[in-house]
Amino acid sequence: MNRQKSFHNDKATLYLVATPIGNLEEITYRAINVLKEVDFIAAEDTRNTVKLLNHFEIQTKMTSHHEHNLGQSIPKVIGLLKEGHDIALVSDAGYPAISDPGYELVKEAIKEEFNVVPVSGANACLNALVVSGIAPQPFVFYGFLNHLDKKKKKEIDALKNHTETIVFYESPHRIKKTLTLLQSILGNRSIALCREITKKHEEVIRGTIEEVLSVVDELRGEMVIVVEGCKDVEVEDTFDISIEEHIQQYIEKGMTPKSAIKEVAVLRNLSKNEVYDIYLKSK
Repeated sequence: MNRQKSFHNDKATLYLVATPIGNLEEITYRAINVLKEVDFIAAEDTRNTVKLLNHFEIQTKMTSHHEHNLGQSIPKVIGLLKEGHDIALVSDAGYPAISDPGYELVKEAIKEEFNVVPVSGANACLNALVVSGIAPQPFVFYGFLNHLDKKKKKEIDALKNHTETIVFYESPHRIKKTLTLLQSILGNRSIALCREITKKHEEVIRGTIEEVLSVVDELRGEMVIVVEGCKDVEVEDTFDISIEEHIQQYIEKGMTPKSAIKEVAVLRNLSKNEVYDIYLKSK
């Protein structure tokens, strides 16, 4: 067990700092202060992050931390933490570790028992979810699908019976093919396609997949796709006994018929009334 009381110890801290996903005003006072006060900033792309730092007059030293240098970067950051330095981890936009580098470093920092502290801010997934007009909870955040069609089809197929709203990220040059695959596997569901969130050309397109496909060729920018969950899930009955026998088993164990009917209904994903009617007909 790892129990962290973030602000009641003298351990070095790895801050996970959310940065703007477009509009520079969408950064918190706390994030700015943390970036100023830490000893180092571990950035996905130092050339990109320096623009943010210059805008807010932040002069903290940076080190590079991206998906292609994890073997060198993680030991370096952990070494700095061991020396007592506080580190802020940032990605190019949004929250580190959400479809961006960070997860592996977080695991290692936890293993070494350093503090790992989130600093809230912009997140494209949640922004798109709340403006989509599609049920915001429960939801599944999937992120980017595999760019290979064969693997992408398998991933979508595995999600087709999910009743939760599903959120994907997608790049502009793959959006048309991805929407086409979603329609062929999931059916013509309602979706919201959100692009350029918080930027000047922000746009939310709500409709069926077929409707959104009709305008997709003219779209640019990073995309978030919010897809409604499956409404017609076929549940396979895997029990090798009848519903009547199932109810009787629970009654023989001491349950009342009412409780037994309720339990069987839950286990078989059926309505209580449906199970009750079957029970009555067996009498």
